[in-house]
Amino acid sequence: MKLISEQKAIELANRRKADFAAEIGERFEHAAKSCETCEVKGSCCTDVHFVNVRITRLEARAINAALGELPDEVRERAAERIKRSAELLKNEKRAEAKFACPLFEGDMGCLVHGKAKPLPCIVHACYERPEHLPPDELLAAEEHEVLKLERRAYGRNSAALPIPLALETYR
Repeated sequence: MKLISEQKAIELANRRKADFAAEIGERFEHAAKSCETCEVKGSCCTDVHFVNVRITRLEARAINAALGELPDEVRERAAERIKRSAELLKNEKRAEAKFACPLFEGDMGCLVHGKAKPLPCIVHACYERPEHLPPDELLAAEEHEVLKLERRAYGRNSAALPIPLALETYR
């Protein structure tokens, strides 16, 4: 296997994610409630009893790069949320540990939307009926492709961790 630079892997992963987001939008999101019209905007991202998204080292590095492009005050608020969430999760031993996503900020929404949004977040929407959801196999196949890019960048795959822990661990 020929290794590639981390930056090249991030670029390829972000391109794949953009294409994946477009596919999800075209094929499935018409059957979902729009985030723009949600009465409790962001509650699905900030519900400490709901969010359990795990990300890889490559995804964490891409997110950290995207956060680095934000204005200082926004980046600092996100860093504080990441730190607090990571501390809480370090004491949580269960794989199903849940957390409020530190990447969501009030009226701004997802700070990495369109740049480095995690794959499970791309798929998530408020679907009225279970049959409208994108099939699990679609997400699994895309996650597999990102794992292949991670292997090409680092020579191996790293453990997928909850977003806050991954962002702290894989800075």
